[in-house]
Amino acid sequence: MRTLPLALAACAALLAAPLLAEGQTPATVVIQADQVLAEPGRAARGPTSIVVERGRITALLEGRQAPPGATVIDLGSRFVLPGLIDSHVHLDSDAGGTAAFVEALTESPGEAALRAQWNGMKTLKAGFTTVRNLGDRTGATLALRNAIQAGWVQGPRIVDAGRSISVTSGHMDATLSVAEMLQPSIPEDNLCNSAEQCREAVRRQVRRGVDVIKIATTGGVNSRIGAGLGQQMFEDEARAVVETARLHGKKVAVHAHGTDGINVALKVGAASIEHGTMIDEQSLKLFRESGAWYVPTLSTVNGYRERLAKDPNAYPPEVLEKVLWRIDITGKALERAVPAGVRIAFGTDAGVSKHGKNADEFELMVAHGMTPATAIAAATVGAATLLGLEREIGALRPGMAADIIAVEGNPLADVKVLKSVPFVMKGGEVIVRP
Repeated sequence: MRTLPLALAACAALLAAPLLAEGQTPATVVIQADQVLAEPGRAARGPTSIVVERGRITALLEGRQAPPGATVIDLGSRFVLPGLIDSHVHLDSDAGGTAAFVEALTESPGEAALRAQWNGMKTLKAGFTTVRNLGDRTGATLALRNAIQAGWVQGPRIVDAGRSISVTSGHMDATLSVAEMLQPSIPEDNLCNSAEQCREAVRRQVRRGVDVIKIATTGGVNSRIGAGLGQQMFEDEARAVVETARLHGKKVAVHAHGTDGINVALKVGAASIEHGTMIDEQSLKLFRESGAWYVPTLSTVNGYRERLAKDPNAYPPEVLEKVLWRIDITGKALERAVPAGVRIAFGTDAGVSKHGKNADEFELMVAHGMTPATAIAAATVGAATLLGLEREIGALRPGMAADIIAVEGNPLADVKVLKSVPFVMKGGEVIVRP
């Protein structure tokens, strides 16, 4: 007859124990590990206890210690570092080439929102706790950003650009290669063809509640038009975008491949150059003078190779020519930017490459001139500064958001270990645990 009381006592003990399951957030959590990179760009700490309360880091303690009643997660010999930041993604799609074109014409906004959340979770579980989403078709990612902030769904912290801005027939013109009789049904409020129109295009995105403005000053690899990758936006148009965005407290990210379009964007005050494939000496000088960031997006080539391996006709001829050019030239600009002292921020262009494989970028960054330490800094303190969130994320300091990941092995010796992340915490909430 004593079996039931003993069983009840055992259950009570289990319920009282400070265990932490995925999705639970107790009052005080302590993350313990043998190695902790609290400040990317500096040496890692030895055994450390990170105290987390109400989603924020409150202390970093030497060795293994914890306040009374705290839930302890001892990660043993795993290497702990801040949550990673991808400053160039497109969460609403994971397609490419002809498949992406068909998706854009047949998918509903609701489906786009659900796919964005699906891709967001792939990204978060891969250790990227913050992303900058640089353009989508429907506003799906703006909605997802708000839903995550409200706690309705899980996902990475999102800095969102709304719809990207370009000129008519430019990289962001969704009517390219669409039959003329169908073009009137496609929104063109993101297109501008004069300084005045470009000011208005920026204000439309600001009205939608965006965090950042994205424009294209050159053609794009995936544009369904054989107009090349050179400059497509005049200087007065680009300047109007930057000045108008600045009035509203927004930075401007610029898609640019060709040298002329890169240099125009830097001259007028762009915060970052995305891709920057054909940097020249003048570009390097303008980067240094302006303090703009370079986001190389090298791993786009992985997406291209993967799709072409499955289907040699995945891209129409006018796009395939540019894809092959991009595969051949990728990394050469970074090899010039690193020794020139250009500020580098991590970004993948995921959506062109596959979501959840964001960490593949690290290996390419190291192959083209960066060290593991500087590549990690680009994905933490560097990207956080570009996003204007350096007081919130990118390092492990008291007062900052508890965005914490852990990996097997030392990423400062081998960045490939970042491709598998067995522990992810975002804002104090455990997303993945061993």
